[in-house]
Amino acid sequence: MSIHPQHPAEPPLAIDEIAACIRVVRGQRILLDQDLARLYGVPTKAVNQAVVRNPDRFPDDFAFVLVPEEVAYLRSQTVTSSWGGRRYLPMAFTEQGIAMMSSVLRSPKAARVNVAIMRAFVHLRQLLVDHQEIADRVAELEQKYVDHDERIAAVFEAIRQLLLPTPTGEKQRIGFGPPASEG
Repeated sequence: MSIHPQHPAEPPLAIDEIAACIRVVRGQRILLDQDLARLYGVPTKAVNQAVVRNPDRFPDDFAFVLVPEEVAYLRSQTVTSSWGGRRYLPMAFTEQGIAMMSSVLRSPKAARVNVAIMRAFVHLRQLLVDHQEIADRVAELEQKYVDHDERIAAVFEAIRQLLLPTPTGEKQRIGFGPPASEG
């Protein structure tokens, strides 16, 4: 017998599906109220009311209302518009705000969704670490090739100097010979 009850009526949430909803605003990874509501299976209004009814649980670093410029930017980044006709600016939830939301929306589904969302955030953090390692390696290779390019440029310059015609005029004699007569 499993200690984790299965819910066959509801398929598990895909981490990639959740990760696709995570956006970066004000330097933080966030989920919008509408995406969080869709994942929890509740109306967006229910998510926002939970914040209004529990202001002490949602300080500004957990949840915040987007400003119009941020909304315009996010809309421009979204290929398909699912924004609808909203009367209010969307609310953004940080990872901590999402965790707090699961304690406010007390239901078995909220707990399952929260676990899936936390896994998505962990997955994204791991991807960022992996990408940073790749970026560091690419930067290292770029620097190596810059050094090589500088050395190759120096070699080509030396070759160009050797290929330049010698200046015309009296050539200095090289080798042994009779001394020049003084006259």
